[in-house]
Amino acid sequence: MKKLGVTILLCLGFVAASFAQKYAYIDSEYLLGKMPGYVEAQAELEKLSVDWQNEIEAKFKAIDEMYKKYQQDAALLPEETKQKRQNEIIKAEQEAKDLQKKRVATDGDLYKKRAELVQPIQDRLFTAIEEYAREKGYAFVFDKSGDMTIVYADAKYDINNAILERLGVDTSK
Repeated sequence: MKKLGVTILLCLGFVAASFAQKYAYIDSEYLLGKMPGYVEAQAELEKLSVDWQNEIEAKFKAIDEMYKKYQQDAALLPEETKQKRQNEIIKAEQEAKDLQKKRVATDGDLYKKRAELVQPIQDRLFTAIEEYAREKGYAFVFDKSGDMTIVYADAKYDINNAILERLGVDTSK
């Protein structure tokens, strides 16, 4: 009987402790969209991405043209010339793949440019969120724009505007 009483008291203690925790949520996409410089940084990244993708596609198109020309001429070419043209096509393909890797790989130019333009804005935002959460005593702050699904969120726990105000962003727009 004593074990049952202790178990019930422990359960009640855990339930009471869980009610004492405060939760809040943010929408990081909304917040970042309101941050000065973020929209411009995203636009610049998109432009660079499109420009670099066009550059890469142009290289592969040129390689395709080289290959088609080679196929047309192959029957008439001496073996030495065939080998030379094949090597040129292989070399051009490798250069295009290297350029593609240089531009869009996880450690490529686009990733570096994103880190340069967007990371400082994100760092500033998440620092403000952390400071606000500590100040207000929140145990957890969820991001409803991420992969985590929140089925219901009461608006009274939405701290988006408080974070924007902390960052000095005008929320009246």
